[in-house]
Amino acid sequence: MALAERYWETKTLDEMTNEEWEALCDGCAKCCLNKFIDDDEEQGPTSVIKADEQVHYTNIACRYLNSHKCECTEYSQRTVLVPDCIQLTKGNLKDIFFMPTSCAYRRLHEGRGLPSWHPLLNNGKKSLMHKKQMSVRNKAICETHVDLDNFEDYIVRWPLNDLD
Repeated sequence: MALAERYWETKTLDEMTNEEWEALCDGCAKCCLNKFIDDDEEQGPTSVIKADEQVHYTNIACRYLNSHKCECTEYSQRTVLVPDCIQLTKGNLKDIFFMPTSCAYRRLHEGRGLPSWHPLLNNGKKSLMHKKQMSVRNKAICETHVDLDNFEDYIVRWPLNDLD
């Protein structure tokens, strides 16, 4: 079934079908980057983050990310293989403050609309997103190639870019 044109402008996130919901993902793969929180305790990378804590992104990516295609190689099993992998749903949408500000789900939830580089606005193609440097393409390092004891050496700011 074909998606209705610009359906995200006429439906709320709660009203969307599963197919519409999945199509919102721009495929940037920023959510596949390891993040950690800055608080008073020493902690390593984590995906359990509270709203009052500072989120720091690293360029360390999940072992299942194909960083050139910006796709999970084990998408259907990701939450089983990686228990910390958070599956974004309509039910947990209110807790997405840890997602980058460029995330389509976060943008729509905050009433900001889709960015001009989003694949849904570009015939389903990711090329403009990559050109605008809004994905992890050529920026991520696989977690199996990094000493996670030194995760703070991999902190980056670029996932927080939000061009429009």
